[in-house]
This record gives sequence, C-alpha cells and structure tokens, in this order.
Amino acid sequence: MSPAIKITKEEINDLPLNAYEGPVTIVDNDEKLAMALQELKKEKILGFDTESRPSFKKGQTYPASLIQLGGQHQIWLFQINNFASLDALWDVLADEKIIKAGVAIADDIKKLQELQDFTPGGFVEIATLSTQAGILNTGLRSLAALLLGFRISKRAQVSNWARSTLSDIQIQYAATDAWVSRELYLHMQQLSQRPDGVSRTASS
Repeated sequence: MSPAIKITKEEINDLPLNAYEGPVTIVDNDEKLAMALQELKKEKILGFDTESRPSFKKGQTYPASLIQLGGQHQIWLFQINNFASLDALWDVLADEKIIKAGVAIADDIKKLQELQDFTPGGFVEIATLSTQAGILNTGLRSLAALLLGFRISKRAQVSNWARSTLSDIQIQYAATDAWVSRELYLHMQQLSQRPDGVSRTASS
C-alpha cells in the first residue's frame, strides 16, 4: 500500500503566494449573461465555486451571492442578486457534458438549489479524487499547495459577497478559487494516468 500523502500548515506557508491573473468577466446584467453563456457552452471543463455573505451568528446563514466558473482562458463571476432569472445558467449547471469541478461542492449545490431547483449534472468533487489517490488533505488551499506547488490567499473569504460592487481583492479571490479548481482537476486527471500514481510537487 502506498504511504498517505499530506502537507502541513507550516509547509504551505513556506510556499510562494499565487493568484489568478487572467481575464475575469463580472456578469451583472442580461447582456453580459447572454455573452457569457455563449462562451460557457464551448467549455468542456469548468472550475466551480460559490460565495455567500458570511454569518457571524450561530444558526444564521445567507443564500449564495456569487457563482464562479473558470474556463480555459477566462473566469466568469455571476452576481446572482442582479438577476430575476438565471434559467440559462442553471441549464449549464445541469449539463452532463460540461464538467464542473470543485472542492466541497455538495454545500454549494445545496445553496443553489435553495434559490432554484435543478438537477446538477457533470459535477466532480476534487476531494473525492484526492482521497482516492491517497491524499489526506482535501481542502482547496492544501491541495493547491500539495499538487500545484503554491499557496493561495484566503484573506477575502469572509468578506461581504452580497455587495453590489465587488472589490479588487474579492474579484481576485473568487477568480483564483475557480481557476485553482480547474487546474486541480486537470492535475488529478494527469496523475490518474500515471503508473506511479500521485507525486508531490510542493516538496519532496
């Protein structure tokens, strides 16, 4: 049996910080939505995540405010509160032919279903793939460090995602999560095809 693969917080903190630097589209009106959907339907693999306004009181939760989808060449951030209907986007989330890869996606899907009922299709849980590969760490930050060799910031995680105008820090944070999710999926696919299994890229 292969030894379990893991990384410590100290090892993660020693790695260089990295973030998504490519094009990001903030989808906040019907015209941008139509254009985004045309591009999304061309994608075969999307990084997926959502963000919600944080709650600091026990038992209090807020609905999802943002959907992040990361394609091959750009990231789309959908500001849910700006739309009366997102039926066409929900069709993408239900499409079995388009892979949507992310970490801890069950909670994300549940929150989206609270907004509008849909049957999710094509979703892949990266934590499941990593566990099957013998990796003990299953969080996005840990997996990015272990498999991609860099550290991502979680500084904007508890910021107000329901605000009408996102800050530059929020935009980069949200885009990075979608980008990293897609990159991790691609990395796991490559590793699954290797006879020697997972190799650690963060440190030997």
